[in-house]
Amino acid sequence: MLCSTFSHQPQILTIQKDTQNLQTNFNTPFELKQAHALLIKTNASLSNLPLTRVALVCALTPSFSYAHQILHRSEIPEIVTWNTCLKIFAESDSPQHAIFLFRRLRQMGTLPDHFTCSFVLKACTHSLDIVNGRIVHGYVEKLGFQSNLILQNMVIHLYAMCGEMGDARLLFDKMTQRDVVTWNIMISQLIKVGDVGGAYELFSLMPQRNVRSWTSMISGFVQCGKSEEAVDLFLEMEREGLNPNVVTVVAVLAACADLGDLEFGRNVHWLAIQNGFRGNVHVCNTLIDMYVKCGCMEEGYKVFDAMRERSVVSWSIMIAGFAVHGKGEKALELYGEMIRSGIKPNHVTFTGLLHACSHMGLVDKGREFFTIMTQDYGIEPKIEHYGCLIDLFSRAGLLKEAHEVILNMPMSPNGVIWGALLGGCRLHKNTELAEEAMRHISKLDPLNDGYYVVLSNIYAEAGKWEEVAKIRILMKNRGVKKTPGFSRITIDGVVHEFVAGDETHPQAEQIFEMWAKLLVKMKVQGYIPNTSLVLLDVEDEQKVKFLFRHSEKLALVYGLMNTKPGMPIRIMKNLRVCEDCHVAFKLLSAIENREIVLRDRNRFHCFKNGICTCKDYW
Repeated sequence: MLCSTFSHQPQILTIQKDTQNLQTNFNTPFELKQAHALLIKTNASLSNLPLTRVALVCALTPSFSYAHQILHRSEIPEIVTWNTCLKIFAESDSPQHAIFLFRRLRQMGTLPDHFTCSFVLKACTHSLDIVNGRIVHGYVEKLGFQSNLILQNMVIHLYAMCGEMGDARLLFDKMTQRDVVTWNIMISQLIKVGDVGGAYELFSLMPQRNVRSWTSMISGFVQCGKSEEAVDLFLEMEREGLNPNVVTVVAVLAACADLGDLEFGRNVHWLAIQNGFRGNVHVCNTLIDMYVKCGCMEEGYKVFDAMRERSVVSWSIMIAGFAVHGKGEKALELYGEMIRSGIKPNHVTFTGLLHACSHMGLVDKGREFFTIMTQDYGIEPKIEHYGCLIDLFSRAGLLKEAHEVILNMPMSPNGVIWGALLGGCRLHKNTELAEEAMRHISKLDPLNDGYYVVLSNIYAEAGKWEEVAKIRILMKNRGVKKTPGFSRITIDGVVHEFVAGDETHPQAEQIFEMWAKLLVKMKVQGYIPNTSLVLLDVEDEQKVKFLFRHSEKLALVYGLMNTKPGMPIRIMKNLRVCEDCHVAFKLLSAIENREIVLRDRNRFHCFKNGICTCKDYW
């Protein structure tokens, strides 16, 4: 008898193990029903079933009511289990499942609690489902959860994310209690929709701010082109004793890049190192971009070279940087290194490569890159790639080919496309094609003063002063005003801005005296003022005066006066540098033995020993 008992024991253990597995490892409603039947048959407690698994298996199936009955009979409140299920769905890649389950629970009459509302609000926000979000908001109000600040913040966030800023602001204004999260939600979403002024108004009223508050506002200023305000706000944040996070550093570096403020950018670089952000890829990429845009390629390359991990963005920024600095050969070399390292180029990489080819006049190489981006990497050319190709052909004098590319593009050409052709027409003095390009630009970008100025240049160089006058009348009739040219130079942390003919600077008289002395030296070297660039039908003497008062010349003379001998001079100009200033800068770089870096609207010109990196091809 004893032997008989032992002989059956392994079988009994196997049955018990199978029963246990069935109770816990069911994956379908059918398997759940088998497990439930087994519990009833063995008179076991319902608590042996894992209730969360019951809910998850049946939540989205026709067996939902069956699961509801099981949970209703358990000792744990039913809503607790459903909340766990809602949380899992809300945080998954299919948040709409949480919304679907919530609708079923409402139909079943299950009363939600504040956890239920929070999980479904999260799902609605991820799905941008404003309709069901309003329903949940209704439950928040109906069930008396208005004092729950977390829920109120979630409702505001939902409305803001769904573009209902009016409703978000209405709820914000009605709230009797707010925390820093409430304010941050409103500020970040106002910035997102472009209302930076409204965001700053709220920021100014905040009773308490955290790093996220400051970072949102700094980023907002950078995004809308108010980089000076961004830097000022960052300095104010530092005075408050707050340490920046990665996002703050990235935003301020972007502001420095926009302003061309190398000195402050270096300070932020040091701050990033102190805060342990040296290895952060986003920070490093923005640092490279800042150094590139501040005319300091060497420093940018040092950051790039020291990176342990590089993304395609890192490579693309460096390639584009070499391109705009007139170092196209280095851009192409770096591309080869990038491919050998196993990094796959993207559309931004090819934009940089095409720019490099355009600035060097490498027509065949540009054609090759335009082809392989599609054939080898499956990247469909975007309008910016066509713009680069047309610019490449136009600069090289292949105006007919550039025109054909425009006519055969798979997308409608914009003003920039026709503007690239117009620029080529100016270089190669093709008035007829320039007029055609301008006819299209007049429709596509009628208020862009730059294109009118280019056409005026073409007419002026051809001596067609009547046509120049017509352009001025056309601009006046259309309300187009010429953008004033200005140049900036930063010395000892102070930004000095000059406009053409500027006589308001405290050292204006000394600047003009210094220019007169430099002019004598330049004329000895063969300098002759290029008066054809002055778009006014006036005497040559008056034209020369206009030329000598260009903003970049004033900034350069000021830099020569106020920096130590041998120090590089860096100038930022908002418009394209003119040919006369370009010649003057080349001569002065040799005469004064200075490296002069000029960043204009299109690229960098690095003058040294009488030579420019653009090789006079720009």
